Amino acid sequence: MTTISKSFKVRSTGMRPTFHTVTDQVKDILAETGVQSGICLVFSRHTTCAVMIDEDSFDRAYTGLTYLQQDLTDVLETMIPTCRKDGQYMHPGPELTVFAAEHGEDKPGTLNTDAHLRSSIIGRSEAIPIIDGKLQLGEFGHIYFVDFDHTRARDREVIIQIVGE
Repeated sequence: MTTISKSFKVRSTGMRPTFHTVTDQVKDILAETGVQSGICLVFSRHTTCAVMIDEDSFDRAYTGLTYLQQDLTDVLETMIPTCRKDGQYMHPGPELTVFAAEHGEDKPGTLNTDAHLRSSIIGRSEAIPIIDGKLQLGEFGHIYFVDFDHTRARDREVIIQIVGE
């Protein structure tokens, strides 16, 4: 049994959710391992990011998101409105605001409660079976790393762990 862990970075845009198609990077990592049978875990350690598998709908909205990504963003907006002002949500509270300031984050940077909630609902990882050396994504499945935090652009780490033989 082999266990391989790798990671790579993506850069979010800020201002709106950023969807990164990471399917090819994950497939390349799998090919390097030679694993034929096992599980591939795609994970985000960032609490405002998510990992999901979905179709690529090709057409793009004016935001630059595909129609399916824009539809998901719109649905989540109705369920969990974007945090636009202090006091809209209980988070961030006064203790977190002080803690964040001590660690270099300004108050507007803490107004990302919506991103935390959206990440919690979508999930921060996907486990994908590997059969005959191929990710079992289905005919139209793509792996997306989504940064829901709109407060600023930043680098994010996508973690891949492959277990198999």
